[in-house]
Amino acid sequence: MRKIIPLAVVVLAVGMTAALASGGTGRHAQRDTSAKPLAQSLAAMRVATAKYATNLNQAKADGYKIITPMIPDMGIHYMNAKIAGFDVTKPPILVYQKRGNKYLLGALEWVFTSMPKTALLPGAKYGAFGAACHYKDGTFTPATSQDACPKTSPQSGSAFNFWHPNLVTMHVWLWYPNPAGLFSGINPLVAPFNAG
Repeated sequence: MRKIIPLAVVVLAVGMTAALASGGTGRHAQRDTSAKPLAQSLAAMRVATAKYATNLNQAKADGYKIITPMIPDMGIHYMNAKIAGFDVTKPPILVYQKRGNKYLLGALEWVFTSMPKTALLPGAKYGAFGAACHYKDGTFTPATSQDACPKTSPQSGSAFNFWHPNLVTMHVWLWYPNPAGLFSGINPLVAPFNAG
């Protein structure tokens, strides 16, 4: 027979553990609030991005523009160039999967020009995206410098948009389950949508 522990006891135990872990010895101990637990960060991300979960038009209205076509096992990337730095409530990139005529948000992404000195989220893992020229329609082509970027997309003829150097990436699969892990760059469950 399983023993049922009252919720109040669990909350008290968690609170005492947190106080002791932060060096405190009682209720007046100060807590370290510089790093939020992962669950709190994920909850804040969900609240901040819920309006985009099934509404690509809202994302576009808020400044997100296409920067890649469907990348296999990942998605179609939309970036808001006005967002800089790391804030869990303001992802600069939203990664969508297209299912028929619908776009559904799968992951959030942050990019950096160098590896962050400290983990931005507990357990965070990072990927990479090579230097590339991006075009207005989302097509892109590898290039080591902006000078090497054709003025129009070699794939589509679309106008040049921007170039970036090699990047460090951090995906968070917040809106679509990923058996490869929350921070994995790819998601095998997205494969059925690779055709776009």
